[in-house]
Parts: sequence; C-alpha cells; structure tokens
Amino acid sequence: MPHVLVYGGSGALGKNLVDTFANDGWTITSVDFTRNEATPHNVVLDPSHDIHQIPKYVVEALGHITHFDAMINVAGGWAGGNVASEDIFETTQKMYQQSTWTSLITAHLAAKFLKPGGVLVLTGATAASSPTPGMVGYGMAKAAVHHLVKSIGAEGGGLPDKAKAVAILPSTLDTPMNRKFMPNADHSTWIPLQEISDKVVAWARGREQITTGSLIRIFAKDNKTTFTV
Repeated sequence: MPHVLVYGGSGALGKNLVDTFANDGWTITSVDFTRNEATPHNVVLDPSHDIHQIPKYVVEALGHITHFDAMINVAGGWAGGNVASEDIFETTQKMYQQSTWTSLITAHLAAKFLKPGGVLVLTGATAASSPTPGMVGYGMAKAAVHHLVKSIGAEGGGLPDKAKAVAILPSTLDTPMNRKFMPNADHSTWIPLQEISDKVVAWARGREQITTGSLIRIFAKDNKTTFTV
C-alpha cells in the first residue's frame, strides 16, 4: 500500500486530500497542529515549539518510516497589508512561517524520506505570480515557494533520484471559510477542493505526468477548473 505524507492535513484542503488518498487505497500520515481523525497516523505539532525545533521533531517522529511515495504540503494562511501597514513585519513573518517554512520543512523531509521517483507537491499561489501590493507578506511568502520548487527541480536540488517536485498555484479555493467571508463573490470562479485532490492523487499514482520544477496554475471559470503550466 503506498504511503503519503500530508503536511497541513487538518486544514480544509488537507482534510479533502486525506479523504481522497484514503479512498484511493493509500496509507496517510498527517502533520498538523491538530489530529486528523480520518487517519490513525498523525504527527501533532506543538504550537509552543520554536519554528526551528519543528523540523527535527517531525524527522524524529517519522523515524520508523522507511519511505513515502508522495509528500504534499498544503499548510498556509492569508494576511493583507502593504508596506505602510504598522503590522507588516508581524504579518509577513506569519506568512513565511505558514507557507514558506512549512514548504521548506516538507522539502527537507522529502530529501530524507521520499522514495526515488516519488512526488513532492508544494502550494504556491497564482496571485504571487504578479504584484500583490495589498497583501505583500502573503505574496512574498508564496513567491518564495515558487522559487523553492524551481530550485528543487534543478540539477543538484537535493531530492532522491528521479523524484519530481511541483507547486500548485491555485486562485481562490472554494472553502467554507472563504464562503463565510466572501458570500457575494462569484463562486463559479472558485476552485473546488476535490478537483485539486483528484489531480494530486493522479500525479502521485503516475496516472498523469508532471515535469519537475513546474509551477502549475489552477483557475476556474463558469465552474470549470483548468490546470496549466
């Protein structure tokens, strides 16, 4: 039975991924600050830990595992603000911790645990491909994830032989939280979580091919989702 690690497995997209991988016959290990009860395999993080302690803690918690067939990071968050905002330093640091740091941890774990030929998926954002003046910390953090994936995909990137790394760059996800805070938005342009989960499972299974180092943009229009490199 193939084994996948989902970092951020208790978030909206993470839960959907865990369920989708389970339905496809995978063993799932979730890493998050809370347990995902849909899988018996959880690494529960302590929010009081210094961020520099987390990588070592997770590596030790996974010490009994020989390898993963796929490793996914969908941890993240959002914060607004431009460079004039009084809290810009706090929000930017938070965005780096939630998006860039978790992606770096997952990539480091992949260097240790991903099987040769395995798949690593990190989460960027379509918005970070352009200027983000109203959410500069978020844009910086996600752009760093894009750079990380390109670097991993280059020669000497550090992954096992023939392993592939890609980033998904979604626009707005159709989550309960987004619907709560944006009830009047055009939901036909939002991306259903299941569309992403199905695609990630297809990549992990090898049913659809990916090119390492790719940034895969995800858009929706008129309730139709498109994946483009």
